[in-house]
Amino acid sequence: MDSKSQGGRHASRRSISAASPGTTRLQTTPDVTFKNLRLLTPLVLLFMTIGIIIGGALPHVREVFERIKLGGVPAPIAVGLIVMMWPVLTRVQYEEFLTIFSSSLIWVHIAISFALNWIIGPLLMLGLAWATLPNSPKFRLGVIMVGLSRCIAMGMIWSNLARGDCDYCAIVVVFNAILQTILYPPYALLFVDLVGEHDPIRVSYVATAVSVLIYMGIPLVAGVVTRYSVWALKGKEFLNGTFLPSIAPISLLGLLYAILVLSAYQAHRFIRDITPLIRVLLPLALYSVIMFSSTLAMMFSFSKREGNGNRRFAYDVAVVQAFTASSNNFGSAIGIAIAMYGINSEEALPAMIAPLADIPVLLALTWLAPYIKKKFQWGTLESVSDHKKRRFELRVRLDFHQYTDEQHDTPVKKASESLFSTTKSLARLSLPGCTV
Repeated sequence: MDSKSQGGRHASRRSISAASPGTTRLQTTPDVTFKNLRLLTPLVLLFMTIGIIIGGALPHVREVFERIKLGGVPAPIAVGLIVMMWPVLTRVQYEEFLTIFSSSLIWVHIAISFALNWIIGPLLMLGLAWATLPNSPKFRLGVIMVGLSRCIAMGMIWSNLARGDCDYCAIVVVFNAILQTILYPPYALLFVDLVGEHDPIRVSYVATAVSVLIYMGIPLVAGVVTRYSVWALKGKEFLNGTFLPSIAPISLLGLLYAILVLSAYQAHRFIRDITPLIRVLLPLALYSVIMFSSTLAMMFSFSKREGNGNRRFAYDVAVVQAFTASSNNFGSAIGIAIAMYGINSEEALPAMIAPLADIPVLLALTWLAPYIKKKFQWGTLESVSDHKKRRFELRVRLDFHQYTDEQHDTPVKKASESLFSTTKSLARLSLPGCTV
């Protein structure tokens, strides 16, 4: 076997589902830049502080940002939201999607994702908005509209940091992107009617689709084109071993840049009166914590119920569900809120400051998730696959020795030894987690 094919097999050694042999995925162990969360946390706080200082010292910075817009969002903000997703979407093994979708298990997880993101999540945000903002109908409406913008991008950043399954996360965010284009307008009308105290609003399917295409479509196309262009020119071994690690820091830089620009843009609100900001940030932060913890607890209970032999709800997949359910697509929320109510409206404020609540809270949860995994000995897809591999090889070995003990040194024994070696190699090729 040549080194290139061996390298490619190592790069896709883990299974998206322990129940579906042959379904492979890219290693999701974070690169060096993302491993050191001790640096990322203070960097986020530092860039947020610098942004507020810049916005306070240069009050005309908002006017500069608003000169060019993408989907209703100031271009400097939109660029940061797009750039930070490009490396993550380049990592995804799109070539394995057909194999992944052939497993019935992936449809179980898609159904769970639908329930979390499009039934439980919006209702939870509705309840939190009413509980924390009972006398502020405009702020309350803005918070509810943020809850309707389901995660289609940032969940991949958080899942990657917490060592979740990158390919599975890509499927979930694409699924949510499609549903958001279809469901956001009727959901907005329904939930605004529930809120009351507002005239009926009109949410355009075109405006929603444009917003999704900008913040999901552009980085997705860029990721696909980049991945297969580099693969075709340099080979898969270079792609996985050299190129992907080299572009990984761009995600971090894009994230920090987006935080800096958003903080500078909203600095006047922090300086003038911080009380409304705290009131709006409270339900957004509570939503992320409640949704993450309840989803992770539910997935862990499913995992424990199945036992160690066939852990369909392994940590890698569970953490993807938790982060995609607990974060929101604030890029889309900003664009739609500004288009509907204007950039300086109270309804648009929750969308504009949502990243300032989401990012610190979810970043803290990326610290917590691996600790929970270690504390409760929550297995990963790789560990389950290794367990199955060892059990299979032990069974083959026992059957082999039981047979060859009766054959002594006959030609039949030599043929059996050759058959055993071939069977073991085939097992490593076909079973999840095996490498050659």
